[in-house]
Amino acid sequence: MEDSATVKRSRKADTPQRRDPAATWRALLDAAVAEFTEFGFEGGRVDRIARQAGVNKQLVYHYFGSKDDLYKTALEEVYRQIREREQELHLSDLDPEEAMRRLVGFSFDYLADHPEFVALINDENRMEARHLKISDKVTEMHSPLVQLVEETLTRGVRAGVFNDRFGPVNLYLSIAALSFFYFANRSTLSVIFDRDMASPAQAARRREHVISLVLSALRP
Repeated sequence: MEDSATVKRSRKADTPQRRDPAATWRALLDAAVAEFTEFGFEGGRVDRIARQAGVNKQLVYHYFGSKDDLYKTALEEVYRQIREREQELHLSDLDPEEAMRRLVGFSFDYLADHPEFVALINDENRMEARHLKISDKVTEMHSPLVQLVEETLTRGVRAGVFNDRFGPVNLYLSIAALSFFYFANRSTLSVIFDRDMASPAQAARRREHVISLVLSALRP
């Protein structure tokens, strides 16, 4: 006759493990970012996302509501990650020129390390930002970034190392554009200029060029 402890262990083994909702949500979101990065919104498949996350397809709709909602959440997530990393730069601890150099260099390096950001933003632009228009988070995420740029710019102007011709939004747009264009178009640029624009050497030259261009434009 089995003792009570053995019976309890047997019953526990026969009982399906309860799924961790937070872990399931995270797994689905990570799978969605990967899927939409590779195939875009139109080509992305909910069943592939579920399979990659190791869950039933119906759980996608349970946690996110629809494919559109899942895509919107994926966009918000890639924006959240870059904004979070920007806040870790601690630019106020540096002199204005070094702070701006670090910010521009970070913007370049982040795109180099996170092709999913470039892919999803390009895809959303093709759809005329239809998902971001209904997001209540992205605008809030950008406010701290603009403040970060403004604070660095203001400190530089006061120190006499930056001019005051540029507002923080225009300056941010230029910093972002100089790096984003390169990573979004490396394949076509490689053909046009007959060189491997994705090579480490080309990337390093481009990175230094972007930093130098921004600092040169800001000097008095």
